[in-house]
Amino acid sequence: MSNSIIVRVQSSEGTKRVKVSPSLSLSKFLQKVADELQIPRDGFNIYRCRNRTQEITSASRQTLHTLHIRNGDMFYLFPNAHGSSAMETEDEVSAFASSSSTGAAASNVVTPSSVAAIKVDEDDVDVLLAKQDGKIYRQRDLQFCHHNENSKCVHCVPLEPYDEKYMMMQDPPIKHMSFHTYLRKLKGGADKGKFVNLENLSCKIKTNCPTGHASWPDGICTNCQPSPVTLDRQVYRHVDNVMFENSKVIDNFLEYWRKTGFQRTGYMFGRYDIHKDVPLGIKAIVSTIYEPPQRATAHSIELLPDAKDKTIDSIAMKLGLRKVGWIFTDLIPEDLNKGTVKHTRNMDAHFLSAEECIMAASFQNQHCNPCNEATDRYFGSKFVTCIITGDVNNQIHQECYQVSNQCMALVRDGCLIPTKDAPELGYIRESTQDQYVPDVFYNEKDSYGNVLKKLARPLPVEFLLLDVPSGFSKDPIYAFNGRNAANHFPIENRSEFGEIQDLTALSKYMKQFPKSEFLQAMSDFHLLMYLATFEMFPLKEHMDLLLDALKLHDMKLAEEWSKGEHWSTLQHFMAAQAPSPTFSSGPIDISDEASSSSAAATWACNACTFINSGNRQACELCESSRP
Repeated sequence: MSNSIIVRVQSSEGTKRVKVSPSLSLSKFLQKVADELQIPRDGFNIYRCRNRTQEITSASRQTLHTLHIRNGDMFYLFPNAHGSSAMETEDEVSAFASSSSTGAAASNVVTPSSVAAIKVDEDDVDVLLAKQDGKIYRQRDLQFCHHNENSKCVHCVPLEPYDEKYMMMQDPPIKHMSFHTYLRKLKGGADKGKFVNLENLSCKIKTNCPTGHASWPDGICTNCQPSPVTLDRQVYRHVDNVMFENSKVIDNFLEYWRKTGFQRTGYMFGRYDIHKDVPLGIKAIVSTIYEPPQRATAHSIELLPDAKDKTIDSIAMKLGLRKVGWIFTDLIPEDLNKGTVKHTRNMDAHFLSAEECIMAASFQNQHCNPCNEATDRYFGSKFVTCIITGDVNNQIHQECYQVSNQCMALVRDGCLIPTKDAPELGYIRESTQDQYVPDVFYNEKDSYGNVLKKLARPLPVEFLLLDVPSGFSKDPIYAFNGRNAANHFPIENRSEFGEIQDLTALSKYMKQFPKSEFLQAMSDFHLLMYLATFEMFPLKEHMDLLLDALKLHDMKLAEEWSKGEHWSTLQHFMAAQAPSPTFSSGPIDISDEASSSSAAATWACNACTFINSGNRQACELCESSRP
C-alpha cells in the first residue's frame, strides 16, 4: 500500500485534487477537504456518487482504506443548509454586444449563478428525452441474420444514437448529434459516466486567490489564471430543427420590409418538442413573432429598451409559450418586378457576421439551458438565431444558427469583439490593466494537410457557428387565428406606416367576428399583448381565465370571461372612442359615413392602411386614390 493517494473532489467551483493517506479516518478526511477548499467543516456534505448516495460521514470509524477508496476516485461535494458564502458566489458580467450589421443594440447579460443547487427544473422536453433509451432499433436482415426471432446479431442489434455510420447514412446526413445523444456518448463507456463533468468555460481570473497575492494587474498566479483556450468545432447542438407552424408567421413579419424597405427584427415565441428525425433530438416550434421597439433603416437595426418585455414574457408563459429565438431580415432587392433579392450570405462572404455572432451569444447567455449534469446547473442554450435573406436562386428564405458554448463564454467574459472592416472575422481582446484575457487559438489545415495552431487575432467566426435546419410544418398549425393579414389585429411598434394599436383598431377588428366566434377573435397574440399592456385599462391581472381558454381551446371559458366586468368596461371604452358625426342630429349609417368625406375626420388607405386626414383625396404615404 502506497504512502499517499490523490482523490478528486468535485464542487460548484470545479474539481480539486486532494492528497491524503489511505489510513486517514473519515473525520480527518472531511477536515482535510474543508481546509483544501477553504470552507467551514459543517457547510457541506460529501458523497461517493453524483446522485447523493453513499455519503461520507465523520460518525463512522472507518478509514479510506477500509472503504476501498483508491487513487483517482471522485467525490461529490454539495453545500448543505449551513453552507458558507464561500460556496455561493454570484458574478454579474456585462457581456459585450455591439449593434450588429443588422444594428442590434448592446444589452447587459447576467450570467446564471454558480451556486450548486440540489436540483434545477429542466425543460419538459429534456425530462422526456432523459427517460428514453435512445437506441436505434433495426429490423431483422433476411440476408445476413440466420438466428431465430428472439436473438440478435451484429446486423440487427440496436445501434447507439451516436453511431457515426448511421448518422452519415441518413438523408440528409445528420451533421451534428443532439445534446442528449452527446450525453449518452459521455456515459456510454466502461465507467458509465463516472468521470463525466460538464463545466462551463471561464475566461476570467478567479477572485480571492488562496495564495494571497495582489489582484490583477499587480499579481497573478497559475491558480487563478484562466487557461489558454483552443477553439474546437462543437460536435453537438442543443436544438436540431426549427419549425414554423405556418407560412403566415413569416409573411406577417416580412410585411414590414415589403411596405417600407427597412430591415426588421423580432423575438420568436413558441415551444420545444421532440424531433423524431434526429436521435434524441429537439425542435423549436415557432408560433408567432413579437416585434420589440426598434429603430430601423434599409441597412441596420437598433433595438430600443422595451418596458413591456416582462409583461410579454408573462402572458406568453401562461399560454404555454416562451422565447425560443430571435429573427431578423437582411434583404436587398435585386429586381423589384420579379420580386427577387440578392444572395449575399454564402461561402465566399459570410453566413453570420462577427457582430451577429456576438449578439446571438449575448441572447444565448440570457436564455441558458438548465442541466443537472453540469456543475453550474446550466449548460449551453436552446435559443436560436434566424435570418431572412436571399438564397442561391435569389428567393427569400430563412437560415437558422446557434453559436457554440465556447463563443458564449468568450462573449460573456468580454473577450470577443468584431473587426472593423471584415464581417466574417472576430478578434480576441488583448489584456489590459482592467482585464486579463487568456490566449485563444484555433486549428487550421495548410495546403499540405498539416494542422496549424493559430492565435485568434483575427478569428474566423465559422469556428463558432452551428447551422440548424429549418422549415414549415407539412400540415399547417395555427396556434393563433389563420385569417388573412388584412383582418389581423395591427402588429405592435409599426406606427410609422399607419398600423396603430388603439381602441379604433380594436373595434374594427372585433366587428368581423360574431359573438359565437369570441374565442377565435381573441386568438391573436398581438391583440393579447395590447390588452395586457393597454395604458388606460390594463387587463394583465384579469386575463388568466381568457388565457386558460385559449390554451385549452375552451369556448365556454372564453364566453364566461367575455361576460365579465373587465371586457364590458373595455367595450364601453370602444363605444366612447367610436367616431361621431358633428353636423347631423339623426342616426348615421356606417357605410354612408365611410364614403362621405364631410362626415369622416380620417380615412384608411386600402393599399398601405395609412390613416389620412379627411380632406385628402389621395394617400399621403403611397399616393393611392381614396376609396
